[in-house]
Amino acid sequence: MTLLRRELGDVLRERRRSQGRTLREVSASAAVSLGYLSEVERGEKEASSELLASICGALELPLSQVLIDVSGRMAESEGLAATVPLPVPNEAAVVSASAA
Repeated sequence: MTLLRRELGDVLRERRRSQGRTLREVSASAAVSLGYLSEVERGEKEASSELLASICGALELPLSQVLIDVSGRMAESEGLAATVPLPVPNEAAVVSASAA
């Protein structure tokens, strides 16, 4: 069974490493202890939404993109097809009807 916290930690670690940044740099920027960030990346701690927002801010990543990446990994581990974002019409394209 794949745990959400492990996939989330893996995504955060991969993004941090792809930026060439250390745990120390990101923890200082996110105002999170080095040890706690390390535990989050290893999937040992459940991060609150506030903590995730702070880490994503430090990594200059939209939280929504991190969650999309995690969702795709979870779907893959469950043997499901990868999620595909669907286009959402803008308000101008939406037609409303009124009863007269």
